[in-house]
Amino acid sequence: MERIPDFQCDVLIIGSGAAGLTLALQLASDADVIVISKGPLTEGSTYYAQGGIAAVFDENDSIESHIEDTLIAGAGICEMDAVEFTTRHARESLQWLIDMGVGFDQVPASGGEAKYHLNQEGGHSHRRILHAADATGRAVQTTLVEQVKLHPRIKVLERYNAVDLITERHTRGARGCYGAYIWNRLAERVETVAAKFVALATGGASKVYQYTSNPDVASGDGIAMAWRAGCRVANMEFNQFHPTCLFHPNAQTFLLTEALRGEGALLKRPDGSRFMPEFHEAAELAPRDVVARAIDFEMKRLGADCMYLDISHKPADFVRAHFPTIYEKCLGLGLDITKQPMPVVPAAHYTCGGVKTDLTAQTDLPHLYAIGEVAYTGLHGANRMASNSLLECLVFAQAAAVDIKTKLATAQRLEHLPSWDESRVGDSDEEVIIQHNWHELRLFMWDYVGIVRTTKRLERALRRIELLQQEIQEYYRNFRVSNNLLELRNLVMVAELIVRSAMERKESRGLHYILDYPELAEDSGPTILTPQQ
Repeated sequence: MERIPDFQCDVLIIGSGAAGLTLALQLASDADVIVISKGPLTEGSTYYAQGGIAAVFDENDSIESHIEDTLIAGAGICEMDAVEFTTRHARESLQWLIDMGVGFDQVPASGGEAKYHLNQEGGHSHRRILHAADATGRAVQTTLVEQVKLHPRIKVLERYNAVDLITERHTRGARGCYGAYIWNRLAERVETVAAKFVALATGGASKVYQYTSNPDVASGDGIAMAWRAGCRVANMEFNQFHPTCLFHPNAQTFLLTEALRGEGALLKRPDGSRFMPEFHEAAELAPRDVVARAIDFEMKRLGADCMYLDISHKPADFVRAHFPTIYEKCLGLGLDITKQPMPVVPAAHYTCGGVKTDLTAQTDLPHLYAIGEVAYTGLHGANRMASNSLLECLVFAQAAAVDIKTKLATAQRLEHLPSWDESRVGDSDEEVIIQHNWHELRLFMWDYVGIVRTTKRLERALRRIELLQQEIQEYYRNFRVSNNLLELRNLVMVAELIVRSAMERKESRGLHYILDYPELAEDSGPTILTPQQ
């Protein structure tokens, strides 16, 4: 049965991190925008990003150098047009953030004027990371949230989950995206949104792993929804494991920024000896995949629970000034990083693949865009270079806004949409099933599809995923939706895409390291999966 939608807008943005809020602000002078957020507006990966945003601001640096560093980190399969597009639009995107009010750290310069303090991180050959102390994401997110709340044409719906995109399969119209079904978590009902355009800005899928640096909302929702709607995905085998998460029972998964190593922190074994010089000529400043594998290797070789990151040889005032958030967090756990090394383990951190898009962030489905970690633009290749991720959010949000504005006048919004059918479902009395499947999925993904893989482990993972999918689909058909059920349904879908992508890549490249194929293949490119229609 069709009826008038619960909400109508020109552009529906699913996700409220840097990508989603940047797009909203770029469009709001020309369009009525709705932003939906699974939790509070600040609860996303952007808020927790510590390091910074990469752009060429130093006169000794160059865009060509930024391009070269990105290509090297991406292990040979970055798409050149995406790398050039992103790096050449980096400075103007950062300037837009500065104009919005983000206060990046500055230092005195000659003539009494201030200039931006630039950090150097792994993979970068120059200092080019603009940052706000060690809490850049918080500075960016809070500034964007303030601006969004002030804008009269942006409506924010907090504590809503996107359930599925509304396409021609629901409307029997021309191929395209017409809105979305969304679950109101407070009212516990599914509602409809009609829109001329929909943008996925839902972040990554690292919650598919047992140990992750990501907030709870990073459950691959946009990737799974786009796949179900008929969009291709690419490079899902490349999940970046951040080398240095704080290993402490009360720290959950607190991230220790790469900037620590950029400022001289050293990785050490439990006996205090360094090990990174044995693995890479850049030692602690090697690309993240190399550092994560080195830590994983040393932990397994020694039977150790963790390795250690030590910056205590630096002056205490320097450490406190550059890393105040980390210093206070560790001090609250009884660890003084000016005097003691920090226990660290790798954790799933960033999804380098995602929904395939062009340089305007357009997906395979007309009127559907994907921006940020949910998307595969070709920028990251087989390994994301530090601080290119927030940059990608900004650059492609701006590109999408430009493209959408050219189409707004001619795009149609449906006046009626099919209502959500709950007539044949009941309330669940077996929430334990969801919890059990949730833990099982994340554990075997960590064990079988983690930092080091084998074909046999991937095959085992796929068999378990297929069994879980049957159980979850049966559950989904028979019971009303819930936050945990929606996220589990999406995570198991993303897990399948990760495993199938990993099984297609018969080589070790970047973040995908498989013992059966330890060498690079001569002819290699992105892994692209196409859904069956």
